[in-house]
Amino acid sequence: MEVINSIFANRHCSFFLVVLLLLASTMSLAIAEIHHHDFVVQATKVKRLCKTHNSITVNGMFPGPTLEVKNGDTLVVKVVNKARYNVTIHWHGIRQMRTGWADGPEFVTQCPIRPGGSYTYRFTIEGQEGTLWWHAHSSWLRATVYGALIIHPREGSSYPFAKPKRETPILLGNYPPLISEFMIILTCQLELGAAPNISDAYTINGQPGDLYNCSSEDTAIVPIDFGESNLLRVINAALNQPLFFTVANHKFTVVGADASYLKPFTTSVIMLGPGQTTDVLISGDQLPGRYYMAARAYQSAQNAPFDNTTTTAILEYKSALCPAKCTTKPSMPQLPAYNDTATVTAFSGSLRSPRKVEVPTDIDENLFFTFGLGLNNCPKNFRARRCQGPNGTRFTASMNNVSFVFPSDVALLQAYHHKVPGIFTTDFPASPTSKIRLHWAQALSHQKTIQSIFMDTTSTSLQKVAVPANGWAVIRFVADNPGVWLMHCHLDVHITWGLAMAFLVENGIGELQSVEPPPADLPIC
Repeated sequence: MEVINSIFANRHCSFFLVVLLLLASTMSLAIAEIHHHDFVVQATKVKRLCKTHNSITVNGMFPGPTLEVKNGDTLVVKVVNKARYNVTIHWHGIRQMRTGWADGPEFVTQCPIRPGGSYTYRFTIEGQEGTLWWHAHSSWLRATVYGALIIHPREGSSYPFAKPKRETPILLGNYPPLISEFMIILTCQLELGAAPNISDAYTINGQPGDLYNCSSEDTAIVPIDFGESNLLRVINAALNQPLFFTVANHKFTVVGADASYLKPFTTSVIMLGPGQTTDVLISGDQLPGRYYMAARAYQSAQNAPFDNTTTTAILEYKSALCPAKCTTKPSMPQLPAYNDTATVTAFSGSLRSPRKVEVPTDIDENLFFTFGLGLNNCPKNFRARRCQGPNGTRFTASMNNVSFVFPSDVALLQAYHHKVPGIFTTDFPASPTSKIRLHWAQALSHQKTIQSIFMDTTSTSLQKVAVPANGWAVIRFVADNPGVWLMHCHLDVHITWGLAMAFLVENGIGELQSVEPPPADLPIC
């Protein structure tokens, strides 16, 4: 009898446990939100550096709108293209689980949105918290088409550090010339094999800062007060330049990078490659006043021209008494030299996970990639003016001696999903080759563990992993997300020259291991 009662009691408890779990699951689903946004891509008159230019913007804003969601939420963003250029939007760093159609790289996961057209991006953010960003992934339009994407903890969860009083996105970027001239520059890059012109200025939140002409009145202001903390969500949206960032008389506590929490550490300066994000806490522990925030280039490539100017914003204490209508210059920080690789190495070496990371140990496939820049001789049938690299050559870039060329008739993911022949092949070399080839993909079986070794033979930076000049990096990952994924250098000039390839992760077994069907409004080429 006691045994029977015991079994009954366990069943009784189990029943209530199941009910509680179902209620918790239902509440969790109810808390997750769907966020709807409209993005209108259009030409907008933007005044910077004493001149008014037509720049391509989103909703007339430069930078574009900041999107804020929670871990577990869904984003639905309708993009309407009212510009005269093709455009796509990439949600940089978002893990698009089975939703590769929303990833955005032009001619990889979708054909571009043509002028007058539209496309709605739909995806759920799962298991990511921190700072990411969105940007155009068509030609070089991301110079002005970009914005912050902030992922807060789930409802009922919190940061693994004390909640700050304030949070401020800090978007570092370039200010390019007139957009028509800018697209001509890109055309020259492609057709003439020339190096890019340097930017007119760097920017913080779209403003060059008062070290540039005609820029003092609009310099970005970041508020703080004595005793407060501010979480600065720093994003490097620059096209081709790693950047140092610092604040006069203040220290940073680094707490996150690329939507991942880090083991906190203190530093006075951070460095971000193009496309990278870093979350830092800053405390209002100095005399109330005004202090410059500043960013300038880190340049590891020898003899390559770059913009050696400095952009500024102002950290302003609310309680500061601003003398003489703020005509006194704020305190200026000391920035590292443009070639201070030791500072970069020390900063990068301080990035640590807050807990032990389980790295795959059983490797199914090893890949070895070399990548670098080079010069091609001018083809005999070309006129000299079509080869404007050094000494009449043409700049080029490659991975394993393969220079990537984007298709134009159909996107790679569409070709894979619909089994369209002749668009790509899946025998991208797993190690350097002596053959020069174009737009090839590396096929990966679903759920296989991959080890990729990246060796730099010149100077560059990958999208999420900064590889030192003449250095190397190793990445291990499980190919658990079916689709076609572009791996490329996030210095835009390098992808223009061909420094890219695509991973094709094959469908697994059943619907939940396969790419979702393409949306009805997916653009056609």
